[in-house]
Amino acid sequence: MMTHGETNMSEPDAKLPGVVANETDLGELLSRPSPALVDMMKRLDGDIMLLGVAGKIAPDLARTALRASREAGTQKNLIGVDLFPEEGSRALLENAGVELIACDLLNPADVAHLPRARNVMYLAGRKFGTQGSEALTCMVNVVAPANVARHFSESRIVAFSTGCVYPMVDAATGGCVEADVPGPIGEYAQSCLGRERVFEYYSKVNSTPVRLIRLNYAVDLRYGVLYDIGKLVLEGKPIDLTMGRFNTIWQGDVNNQTLLALEHCASPPAVWNVTRPGVVSIRRVAEEFAEIMGTKAKFTSEEGPVALVSNSAKATEAFGPPAVSLERLIHWQAHWLLAGGRSLSKATHFEETGGKY
Repeated sequence: MMTHGETNMSEPDAKLPGVVANETDLGELLSRPSPALVDMMKRLDGDIMLLGVAGKIAPDLARTALRASREAGTQKNLIGVDLFPEEGSRALLENAGVELIACDLLNPADVAHLPRARNVMYLAGRKFGTQGSEALTCMVNVVAPANVARHFSESRIVAFSTGCVYPMVDAATGGCVEADVPGPIGEYAQSCLGRERVFEYYSKVNSTPVRLIRLNYAVDLRYGVLYDIGKLVLEGKPIDLTMGRFNTIWQGDVNNQTLLALEHCASPPAVWNVTRPGVVSIRRVAEEFAEIMGTKAKFTSEEGPVALVSNSAKATEAFGPPAVSLERLIHWQAHWLLAGGRSLSKATHFEETGGKY
């Protein structure tokens, strides 16, 4: 399947499976380190701390870092920080070899007791449930980063953000680039820009090297925009095309690119859009799912010209193309849904145009 702005490119890893049969296989793929990441671990000084390690992305990112360190022969310590509300996430991380510390990032006294790691990955954030709890979202996305940035002023920091900080643009342009002026829609997106500004401020004040990662729609098979579209097709439900284009990328590629960004931190901080190259048509993806599933895709509305999309040319230049193609992702996702694979029940709300989450 060709998408707007995307060219044919061979997958760097020819050993990828045709389907992902279970969560054990999924976890292995999501935490598979790239050769470039293994090489970087040989050069990287210091241990790694993940703040917000119990979230949906962080556990596999943590395992990616540990595997890369072991393959590099460096045996770095990986420290995970969170409130750990679920015993399942705690057990998963501990079994992988992550040292866990319970901490409320909104509490400056708690943060002040954290050991100072050389390398910090900031993964904490709040999106869903913002509507009606805007004040809490602002606290989590703006105040907690301030506590962290002050405490880790001598660390290098890679902090997650989102493509939602951009305005919607004509999809034919290929999406927003990092130099474009932000235009966040809704309180969630505004708070995410606030998080960026906090890290930017403390980076400049303390000369802290920072890299901001604006991520657009990672796919894990248990969640993501492809899961949401494929599930609607499988259930015979109509798909809203008001937001007719999107970006997506395999979460395993995100894990590798985000960790590699530790070598690209700077003050003042630089930004990378992290997603796969090209803008993807929701209609065409849905029709591809329908063909695989032996059904017909249903739609409501017509595609408008604008969408919330990003251009990842800078990150692609730095890291090379993602290891997993869009075609393979669609086939993996279709099989996962047909086989009744587990969902994390975290809808992306890809169709949302008003920024309400």
